[in-house]
Amino acid sequence: MSAPVTTTSRKSKAALTSIASNTALVALKGLAGLLTGSVAILSDAIQSSMDLLASVITFVSVRKADAPADASHRYGHEKVEDLSAGIEALLLLAGAAVIAVQAIRHLLEGGRVGQIGVGMVVIAIAAVTNVVVSTHLGRVGRATGSAALNADAAHLRTDALVSLGVLGSLIVVQLTGAEWVDSAVGLVVAAVITFTGVGILVGSGRRLIDETLPVDELAAISDVVDGFLGGQVVGYHDLRARHAGNHHQVDLHLQFTEDTSLKEAHRLSHQLQDAIVAHLPGTSVLVHLEPDDRVRPDSFADPSSAPATHAANVSDSGAG
Repeated sequence: MSAPVTTTSRKSKAALTSIASNTALVALKGLAGLLTGSVAILSDAIQSSMDLLASVITFVSVRKADAPADASHRYGHEKVEDLSAGIEALLLLAGAAVIAVQAIRHLLEGGRVGQIGVGMVVIAIAAVTNVVVSTHLGRVGRATGSAALNADAAHLRTDALVSLGVLGSLIVVQLTGAEWVDSAVGLVVAAVITFTGVGILVGSGRRLIDETLPVDELAAISDVVDGFLGGQVVGYHDLRARHAGNHHQVDLHLQFTEDTSLKEAHRLSHQLQDAIVAHLPGTSVLVHLEPDDRVRPDSFADPSSAPATHAANVSDSGAG
């Protein structure tokens, strides 16, 4: 089933806002860099170029991720967002490398910074713009659970910090004439971008390899299932959960007394699915029905599949 139109539209509009702001900033920073000869401003322009490309990738990914499942992608396309976040991280790291090379070259060969006032005005505008746009993207990303928008927001927050650092370096150069500060700030910018890029890359990688949900979310799921124990539902095991873009996917084996009809077991499993989705919206739940005597001896051996307290409770109930 496709995502609600309002969610898709909201995510797409946020991504388009990022594209528009980054396009304007690349032009402004590039012009300012050429006029001033500042390696820090040129580095910031390179960073914004990476931001622009990342914003385009984000726009494409959020639309693709909300496309319904098809014959080639039976589980949907949600992981496109996680892949997009990883690509954005690689772009950040590539941009950091280019900036570092330019900064080192200017430190070794020397460079002249002129028309500092123009550069200061442009960088100040860029910093304010990125703060506003990143705040908007972050708000939409959190509301929709979009990994791509959250990555783009982090991208732009980093760019805003970079711009503030560049602005500070221009002020120092203007006041002291120490033009080496411009190149030194370029190196600092590269380091900050690298740190952000690695963080995004690690996060997207964890989701792509199906790292389990956070402990608090797993505990919430376990509490819901525990509430169904009793009567014909005698236990459960092999509870698993993972991220898939802005959705969750949960599956578990639910055990019933041997006299439970298939129709009744099916009805109860759907009630459980609805209860889990009510606690964690945007979750797909798959329940495997089992009789109470079909628990494998090692079903509870993997503590990473659920909180430690859950295993003991399930073991007791499932043994009956």
